[in-house]
Amino acid sequence: MSSEYVVEVKDLKKYFPIKSGILQRTVGQVHAVDGVSFRIKKGQTFGLVGESGCGKTTIGRSILRLTDPTSGEVKISGMDICHLKKKELTPVRPKMQMIFQDPFSSLDPRMPVGEIIGEAVKEHKLVSKGEYKDYILKVMKDCGLRPYYIDRYPHEFSGGQRQRICIARALALNPDFIVCDEPVSALDVSIQAQIINLMKDLQQQRQLTYLFISHDLSVVEHISDVIGVMYLGTMVETGPKEEIFKEPLHPYTKALFSAVPIADPDVKMKRVILEGDIPSPAKPPKGCKFHTRCKECMERCKQEVPTEKDMGNGHVVSCHLYN
Repeated sequence: MSSEYVVEVKDLKKYFPIKSGILQRTVGQVHAVDGVSFRIKKGQTFGLVGESGCGKTTIGRSILRLTDPTSGEVKISGMDICHLKKKELTPVRPKMQMIFQDPFSSLDPRMPVGEIIGEAVKEHKLVSKGEYKDYILKVMKDCGLRPYYIDRYPHEFSGGQRQRICIARALALNPDFIVCDEPVSALDVSIQAQIINLMKDLQQQRQLTYLFISHDLSVVEHISDVIGVMYLGTMVETGPKEEIFKEPLHPYTKALFSAVPIADPDVKMKRVILEGDIPSPAKPPKGCKFHTRCKECMERCKQEVPTEKDMGNGHVVSCHLYN
């Protein structure tokens, strides 16, 4: 394993049991994440895109052990964290953090900003008592927060300011890796730009590594270095941002990217319309999971699971069209 990779995920699976009856017996499983593998280099941003319910957030939570994976391997800075016990995981926690989607519900309304940002700093004893307040003020300044905000409460701030507080809370622990779970989807467009630029500046200053989960492909294109496209719990295509946007290969990726609006009235969009509904993750189809909605479906797609095909320059696609 090379030290250049901060995050390495191999064959990650997360199944949620379906309970039924008075005795709440397990009658099935939801295949939320079904064998996903990828790596993220130090200082890079890996953009994860796909439809709602495809397993993006579950991947982020599984990597951070907020939910325990069913199987697979997750390495953070070379350490396999999947099999660590709670006490062994505690000292590793500061190095991996998460910025949640809703900047209001993820903040404790009863705590002032200074305590929200510094709670974990105290818990992990990152700085001494004498340096504590100056340290918190410095983190706030780095995230564009005024010093007098330290005694205010979350309800006194706008959405953009709350998200800055969430970023400061994650940054206070001096992490190497941050999972950004749609951090700008609840914000206005102008505020989105400010938050994205802040995250990019912090990444350059601190050599941070991001897993950026989003529905907004224009935001993903702006911030990401590598992009992964998910469908029904599996990764169908990964590659450098330029490669993916210039020449998407998988039929699902083509359909997804065709929905991105172009700010030019003279350009005619060639929209790819997907027919049918998304299959249930509790009963995923055999073979390629996308074959029920794919216009280029072949007979082997209904029976065989496609293997990954390296198309060059790190561009990988899982589709029988390229095997």
